[in-house]
Amino acid sequence: MNINTEWYRIFLSVSKTKNLTKAAEQLHITQPSVSYAIKQLEQNLGIVLLKRLSKGVQLTQEGQMLAEYVEKAFHQFGAAENSIRLLKQYKMGYVRIGSNGAIIKDVILPVLDEFHIEYPDIRIQLLQAKTSVIVEHIKEGRLDVGFVYLPIKDPDIVITPLKSIGNCFVAGEKYRNYASEQLTMQQLTSLPFISLSSGSATRTMLEGWFAAYGYSIEADIELSSIDMMVEFAKRGYGVALVTKTMVQNEIASGELIELHTQQPLPMQEMCMITSRNNSLIASIFAEKFV
Repeated sequence: MNINTEWYRIFLSVSKTKNLTKAAEQLHITQPSVSYAIKQLEQNLGIVLLKRLSKGVQLTQEGQMLAEYVEKAFHQFGAAENSIRLLKQYKMGYVRIGSNGAIIKDVILPVLDEFHIEYPDIRIQLLQAKTSVIVEHIKEGRLDVGFVYLPIKDPDIVITPLKSIGNCFVAGEKYRNYASEQLTMQQLTSLPFISLSSGSATRTMLEGWFAAYGYSIEADIELSSIDMMVEFAKRGYGVALVTKTMVQNEIASGELIELHTQQPLPMQEMCMITSRNNSLIASIFAEKFV
């Protein structure tokens, strides 16, 4: 079956005017073109749609039923075009973002605030999760854009490097006597560690850093958020590696003690990840970070 949507448009006009000539005038085409479209539609559907009368046409039962469906369909077409127009004007739609916890607070929120003010009608959906989860969600089309730490090796993901993030070791008042020292790797491994769960980008980076100097570490306390790590560190449960900008206020107020190391801590490279087929709204959001 080879159906031309133009035939439906002509048929709908005929169903409303009940006259082939009037439909032709309304559509700015010739009357034979109207007759041809109706004939083609009837042949393709295998039914009679119109009864020819002396002063016009009358819809058959099948024609009346088809006209009702066609009118609804063209209404949906109009609604779809209007929605697309609103999307292009950023008057509706959504952007789905995934990110690690520390990145949300330090990097995402300031830009998100600007975006929300500029495009108040765009709905923002945000998922805080591990890098591996965010990567899979983007590949499955469940997220539009992600903000995570390198390394990522996946040919299906587009990676845009953004900035280098500095980390530091912090602890509570209990460890103040270490503040004036430059701790050796051996000293660090003797301290209780507060860490994100195994598999997280920060945990992997930390383990790799120790391994590069021939040491291994185990976390005494494993948590799922940086905020909880900071809270446990304040209370003296151990040493935590966190993004330095995230704890500047706590260090300045004395709630946390920054611990210095003999070996320089590696920087973490933050990046933006997207799929190769990004939505228009997601692209506009992503452009604010590039």
